[in-house]
Amino acid sequence: MPYRGSSNNRGNFNSKRRRNGDFRNGKNNNSNQNRVSKPQPQPQRKEIVLPIITSVFLPNQIQQTSRSESNLVSPMEYILWVKKGHANILRQDIPLYNKPLDKLSNDRRTEAGKYIAMDCEFVGTGPNGSVSELARVTIVNYYGHVLLDEYVLPQDRITDYRTWVSGIRPGDLDDAITLSEAQDKTLDIIKGRILIGHALENDLDKLFIKHPNNMIRDTSNFHIFKQGGRSNPSLKKLSSEFMGIDIQTHEHDPIEDSRATMLLFRMYKFEFEGHARRGKYS
Repeated sequence: MPYRGSSNNRGNFNSKRRRNGDFRNGKNNNSNQNRVSKPQPQPQRKEIVLPIITSVFLPNQIQQTSRSESNLVSPMEYILWVKKGHANILRQDIPLYNKPLDKLSNDRRTEAGKYIAMDCEFVGTGPNGSVSELARVTIVNYYGHVLLDEYVLPQDRITDYRTWVSGIRPGDLDDAITLSEAQDKTLDIIKGRILIGHALENDLDKLFIKHPNNMIRDTSNFHIFKQGGRSNPSLKKLSSEFMGIDIQTHEHDPIEDSRATMLLFRMYKFEFEGHARRGKYS
């Protein structure tokens, strides 16, 4: 008897024939393959416009970024603040670039202390601004912290603001204090303290106040700074030669100038004080 196979096998065979097409009489019963299909219209796609996000910052990241940028300070301000003690500051200690610095208001380095530095700016009164009058007084302490910074109203009418050097403009004096108030505030700070500055006789003269000679350390008269043919060295020149820092590149800034004299003093503090102990005040 010939093998017919089970019904299941026949079903599988017929299924394959249906999938592959029945070629009876040389024709393919799958007539769909001989038809030309018409293109069907494609459904329109809706374009969704998403918002563009360039950067994502968390709140603490924003705060940290603004804090690091706003707290950048000059090399002078940085080294004066971070260098504690009485040892001389070395030139290699001074950073080459601005650095971030955080100061706490309750830090003891914000107190007046024993050593302070002062600088003043002047405007011109009288014919062609030929008479110098006090227009700003600034005092910093041993660590460069600002103790006093006040605009002062001249007694006579200003005829030359000398902005190119003083940095003072008409609007700066709108809320200025009087000369008498400037004298009281200055004396209250410098009394009993060692006063540091550059050509301090000019500042004291325009303030119409005095300070004991043995309590003055003047960088314009210090013997080390006058060596090498520097008979009357400018503060700008001393800052460049001894600290490697350029100051007064444009208008003068009395805070910067005060810190410059304090840093020069602290770089040669041992020599300054030794000079003073021998009765040679500068």
